[in-house]
Amino acid sequence: MAESTTWVPEGIDLDRPSAARLYDYLLGGGHNFAHDRELAHRFLQAQPHAREIARHNRSFLRRSVLFMIENGIRQFLDLGSGIPTVGNVHEIAHNADPTCRVVYVDYEEVACAHSNLMLASNPNATIVQADLTVPADVLAATRGTGLLDFDQPIGVIMAGVFHFVPDAKDPKRIIGRYRDATADGSMLAFSQFTRDLMPEEMDRVVEVMKSSRDPMFPRTREEIMDLFDGYEVVEPGIVPTALWRPDAGLDDGQDPNLAGILAGVGRKR
Repeated sequence: MAESTTWVPEGIDLDRPSAARLYDYLLGGGHNFAHDRELAHRFLQAQPHAREIARHNRSFLRRSVLFMIENGIRQFLDLGSGIPTVGNVHEIAHNADPTCRVVYVDYEEVACAHSNLMLASNPNATIVQADLTVPADVLAATRGTGLLDFDQPIGVIMAGVFHFVPDAKDPKRIIGRYRDATADGSMLAFSQFTRDLMPEEMDRVVEVMKSSRDPMFPRTREEIMDLFDGYEVVEPGIVPTALWRPDAGLDDGQDPNLAGILAGVGRKR
């Protein structure tokens, strides 16, 4: 029996899997297609800890948003936000302070369609469809929403997305554009896949993702640290997601190296 696609935006290529829908599947979501699930199964063969990695990254997102709120941030720009699932930035932020404002950014059609549905009645959160690697377009669209005040600190979030940005697009320049557009005291929450933790598995994942619309480009800790140019990295530095200010020790007592992703938060100097 063919799966129902009545919720799918027009023009979606159901035969080409995407990273956003893969991540949705790994987190237990339902907004993915047969080809996304097929890719996910190959991803899991290449990296058996993929579900835990996705969960750890989601947990880092929650902790980093709460950390930024504790440090006075009340507005957020979530780049590469993905398909809505439990624990979105606006849910985390509004539970802490209902006045927080959130702009999501994604170029994936399903992610944008479902974000629009979720946020239709929310005056303090919205999504813009744009490519995060083109900061000028993203910043113009974000300013156009009227939700964020760029004269006040903004929490810029790049959680689990920059491993899809190739070096050819100059990721340091991209991040620098967002940094320069935000006020002093703004923060950057960043996480991405690395070969430093599980190199063999990471090499297999890179090979698997070549067949998707979103090939992957893992980076070393030193390369990630270089992306924080202009930010003061807060303690504990650039570490596996499970070790970034955990709520109570390591998540589930797991080896932090199995997190697969390095993460950190920086404050604009």
